[in-house]
Amino acid sequence: MAGLFSRLFRRQKEPVKVERAELLSGSTAIFTPWSGDAYSNDIYRAAVDAIARNAAKLKGSHVIHYPDRNEPAKSSKLNRLLQVQPNPYMSAFDMLYKMVTHYFLYNNAFAYLQKDGRGQVVGIYPLKAMHVDFLTDHSNELYCKFLFSNSREVILPYADIIHLRRNFNENDLLGDPNTALGPALELAHTQNEGYINAIKTSANIRGILKFTQIMAPEKLKEEKERFINDYLSIANDGGVVATDQKMEYDPIEIKPVVIDDKQIQAIKTKIYDYLGVSEAIVNSSYNEEQWAAFYESTLEPIAVQMSLEFTRKIFNEREQAFGNSIIFESGRLQFSSTKTKVNLIAQLIPYGLLTINQALEILNLPGVEDGDKRLQTLNVVDALKANQYQLGVNANEED
Repeated sequence: MAGLFSRLFRRQKEPVKVERAELLSGSTAIFTPWSGDAYSNDIYRAAVDAIARNAAKLKGSHVIHYPDRNEPAKSSKLNRLLQVQPNPYMSAFDMLYKMVTHYFLYNNAFAYLQKDGRGQVVGIYPLKAMHVDFLTDHSNELYCKFLFSNSREVILPYADIIHLRRNFNENDLLGDPNTALGPALELAHTQNEGYINAIKTSANIRGILKFTQIMAPEKLKEEKERFINDYLSIANDGGVVATDQKMEYDPIEIKPVVIDDKQIQAIKTKIYDYLGVSEAIVNSSYNEEQWAAFYESTLEPIAVQMSLEFTRKIFNEREQAFGNSIIFESGRLQFSSTKTKVNLIAQLIPYGLLTINQALEILNLPGVEDGDKRLQTLNVVDALKANQYQLGVNANEED
């Protein structure tokens, strides 16, 4: 990995003099991953995984925005980075999955835009740092000083960093940590520990072995060990203890406290609500309405945030003025029922709003030759032509 670090940042020139950025809020511009190990909790990990693997299906594209439409750009290299392979070590799915996972674990996700000498993006690398300092130079340009787990450091221009933020409130540059989720995660951990301890406790026989005669400590220990080996081992499958007058055995009944289903569900709901995901999405039992709600409330905001952040970091102001932008989108209808798709096509085709191939794509069918034609019913005409038609009829009637 040291070789990768050197190859990735070997051309990066650090600023001559930098100092810590001063924020309007008065808070410090320092990012340290939240110390709470949320990802080790099975409920939290399953929820984050469900969001990340669905968000990773978003398709990033370079488009040219016109007042009346968006057209795909001819930048095949940039689209390849966004859609296939952002860097030699991962696919586009892997990159988005990693960034969205960091987004929900730390409420901050970083990725480095590697650029060539002409300022063109040639690679996108998600970054997981142990510590990030925000710095400024003499011209007030913003930089990020990343400290990685191998103790390597690098200072990168903030203009070359994709930075996604969640719970963006207290700090001017960073999303707030997930400390609000701490009590719920602690309860979830306590639940798991309770189950384990309950199983261990129920698997043991506990009691008091009382001897009716005086014994030396060594003899007492010897008799106790013999009693355990004879009666409290797995070999004693009959479950019967036989004693004579020299000893008495009084079993102690221990009833472990078992957490009920309502308590478990309450913790799950608390974590799912915090992340903006439902249990149906996590266990993939969702219906069309549940998916639509999840997309609009969770996936779509991520898509909008990534579209804006990638656009402003990849293109300069002049390029943006000419309509260059990055959009992340997903075919929402691929999760709709066949009935919904057919009804949609039936409503849109008569108005010429869909081509033949677009209708086939909605139905997950391959396109056909000359399928870019638009069909339209004769019952729908242009409003201006309708007025002309009516005026023509009226003029004929007057004649």
